[in-house]
Amino acid sequence: MVQAVQGAGVVVTGAGGGIGAALARRFAAEGARVVVNDLDADRAAAVAAEIGGTALPGDASEVVAAARDALGGSVDVYCANAGLGAGGSEAAGEEVWAQAWDVNVMAHVRAAGTLLPDWLERGSGRFVSTVSAAGLLTMIGAAPYSVTKHGAYAFAEWLSLTYRHRGIKVHAICPQGVRTDMLAATGSAGDLVLKPTAIEPEDVADALLQGIAEDRFLVLPHPEVAGYYRVRAADPDRWLTNMNHIQRKWEVSRGE
Repeated sequence: MVQAVQGAGVVVTGAGGGIGAALARRFAAEGARVVVNDLDADRAAAVAAEIGGTALPGDASEVVAAARDALGGSVDVYCANAGLGAGGSEAAGEEVWAQAWDVNVMAHVRAAGTLLPDWLERGSGRFVSTVSAAGLLTMIGAAPYSVTKHGAYAFAEWLSLTYRHRGIKVHAICPQGVRTDMLAATGSAGDLVLKPTAIEPEDVADALLQGIAEDRFLVLPHPEVAGYYRVRAADPDRWLTNMNHIQRKWEVSRGE
């Protein structure tokens, strides 16, 4: 059991399935009181019923006030997990870019803006951002997703460096492929890059709880991502060349 979350009031957005549902289940198993948020009311209700939590369906950006009421006045852990796997290139429509930015970045900003006054006053609070290895590296065929996940990571990093001396804990989860509906939607690019090493959502939840126990900001359910990240930082041109080889392989597989 992870003492830091026992009895805590936890909100998980996008928790009707996939990583979010796994996080909700794991927090509940650790003795937390869990609010399950999802746009799909039926899926949120099903997960909440399973774990003895509270379902609060709707937009993740608007859940904090209702979650406080449901949890008896305060949120201790907020998991900004809801995300949008927007594919496409620079030519993706502006509405695609805007929606990816809103869901993958601004929803985190809005939640933090609502949570931080209370957290800073009491000197404690925990913000968990489900980012992606794409936020540290990139993902072929998915410019809106890659760019906004970089933004999500940057915001989590900024929160941590700005408020850690005031009792605010921040964790950025950066997995590669996870066997969820989002992975299935990545198509041939996901089949090439992500599927061979894909893990289960429960593995991501395990990695997060270990990260909380060890008080680590960066949570890597795929440990090899640390090596890729080091190569990217030390020799960007080598890394970009290697990624371009993958891009070209993907283009050939699509007959381009």
